[in-house]
Amino acid sequence: MRLVIAGSLLAEAVVVGFLVNASDPHVLYAAAAPLFGNWQPHVGPGTPAAVLIAFLVVAKGPELARHRFALPIAYAAATAFTLSLALVDGWDRFVTRLTTDDEYLHEVPGVTDVPAMLRGFAARIPDFQPDSWTTHVSGHPPGALLTFVGLDRIGLGGGAAASLFCVLAGSLVVVAIPKAIGDNAVLPFLVLFPGAVWVGASADGMFMGIAAVGIYLLTRWPLLGGIVLGWCLFLSYGLVLLAPLALVAVWRKEDLVRRIGLAAVGVLAVVVAFAVAGFWWFEGYELVQVRYYQGIADTRPYWYWVWANLAALVLVIGPAGIKGLGRDKWVLAAAVAILAADLSGLSKAETERIWLPFAVWLLVGTAKLDRRWLTAQALTALAVNHLVLTNW
Repeated sequence: MRLVIAGSLLAEAVVVGFLVNASDPHVLYAAAAPLFGNWQPHVGPGTPAAVLIAFLVVAKGPELARHRFALPIAYAAATAFTLSLALVDGWDRFVTRLTTDDEYLHEVPGVTDVPAMLRGFAARIPDFQPDSWTTHVSGHPPGALLTFVGLDRIGLGGGAAASLFCVLAGSLVVVAIPKAIGDNAVLPFLVLFPGAVWVGASADGMFMGIAAVGIYLLTRWPLLGGIVLGWCLFLSYGLVLLAPLALVAVWRKEDLVRRIGLAAVGVLAVVVAFAVAGFWWFEGYELVQVRYYQGIADTRPYWYWVWANLAALVLVIGPAGIKGLGRDKWVLAAAVAILAADLSGLSKAETERIWLPFAVWLLVGTAKLDRRWLTAQALTALAVNHLVLTNW
């Protein structure tokens, strides 16, 4: 039944999106609504590799999950699958996705004084100023920009390095999530995660991997996990919604208070460090809401996106993700985060990449599914990537 409901929701979102776009293309600002991209069937140099990797994972995935070196093999497979999907659109497109006028790398050359940048970061968030940040830099705390500045400073500047870094960081979910939940059976489903279409290459893919590592670390070393999740707060304001997943990670009856306390100390250490450096998270959050409604978000209608976002999520987690939804604590925590983001009105379109850090945890429920569902996941990823020219 849930698959029928999900399929119906997706079909309705596509039809309504088509009709709205036919009437006025400057309402949804998403030509392939509910996805941000354009309907454009195509193949590319990554097609043969993507098909081959999908076939091998479907054929050998369950055995892979029991292999002695399951985690490194899965990480390599996830990286290869994500890269091959990205290269369906061609190398040139892959290496320029983070270099456009709206993206992070556009601002990297101008950051010659990091302390000064942090002190003046908030003032440059609102639009229509001579020195306003680009769309993506203004929409995130300074940690995201600092990441790419850091890569540049160590000699890994440019679009190719940035895009590859996002893929490598994003693929860490195939290691972090099985370790966090204590079950490798989910591995092949994480490798063939349809959301990989938007990991290669978007900064949100990188956020997804780092957030998953932070959640895993909370289950073992709460202080260290808190520090990583504190850093996540400065990658994206929306990652504050990792809180339900973080609570699940630290939940232990025998020492719950101590674990929460250690995690909180880790988070606060990062928040204080940024505050001392000149950036106050809450000021940035207030100003980013101003910037949000200075752009196309002011036009995109809440009445459509509040449910069409969930239709896009159907494609991100795939049929197996829908089938595996249940009462698992990790799934429920991720669902709470997603619903909060959706109802906030600050997630209108493009959630197929923005919600990656939460959506990937919905796959925890796939651990008990058989090989047929792996096939469905592979077909979903391949179909989306070959039918839609996505913006990421």
